[in-house]
Amino acid sequence: MKLRRSERMVVISNYLINNPYQLTNLNTFASQYEAAKSSISEDIAIIKKAFEERHIGEIETVTGASGGVIFTPSIAKEEALAIVEDLCDKLSESDRILPGGYLYLTDLLSTPAILQNVGRIIANAFKGEKIDAVMTVATKGVPLANAVANVLNVPFVIVRRDLKITEGSTVSVNYVSGSSDRIEKMFLSKRSLKPGSRVLIVDDFLKGGGTVTGMMGLLDEFDSELVGVAVFAENAKTEKMDVSYKSLLKVSELDVKNSQVSVETGNIFD
Repeated sequence: MKLRRSERMVVISNYLINNPYQLTNLNTFASQYEAAKSSISEDIAIIKKAFEERHIGEIETVTGASGGVIFTPSIAKEEALAIVEDLCDKLSESDRILPGGYLYLTDLLSTPAILQNVGRIIANAFKGEKIDAVMTVATKGVPLANAVANVLNVPFVIVRRDLKITEGSTVSVNYVSGSSDRIEKMFLSKRSLKPGSRVLIVDDFLKGGGTVTGMMGLLDEFDSELVGVAVFAENAKTEKMDVSYKSLLKVSELDVKNSQVSVETGNIFD
């Protein structure tokens, strides 16, 4: 299908945005759009400049017979900070406080626009790392992990607290729940994660750190490597963990009795 340059640049841009972290040979575009490889190279150069100026992402050119281009999404710090500050305001609403000192997050973590932006921010914080999979625990962390995995263009795996027959053979570990101090168990299907994988753990709320510690234990069972930990929000009173983590939001004060909650930006911008 032969296209004019303006049309060709639109479809190439769309392809790159929807296929991040994937090496694409220039011959693929040349044959598909019936254009010379030199013309495609010129198109890519123009798109690369526009993407970088608008902080959409970076395009890397890989030379050689098996080379091509790789698009890495990004987000400007100013834009990311504005998004997180808006989330701080939303999470600071007093009617979000639930019994037991929990906060209602479901509406935020079920809004596509919010999830897309949060996924971009977290993925950008780890874009220099090689990540093979994103791991989370059912159920509230699933939409968040999906959003991050979508930007990174990798699979996401779901750890479960109850055994599902549809998971097939599983590996389980015991962990101490940070909120209740009880010994609990979590499961992961043996087919979910390949040994030697580099994994990013993503969770919705970090309160006691028990859930994250449990997932780290599962990684050991799968002979996989922890790349990092990212959470949507953390409790400022969370005990110091043995592993560093990045948070978008930090709940600095939560007064259930007086229905007061204070939220500030997390350490993801540090």
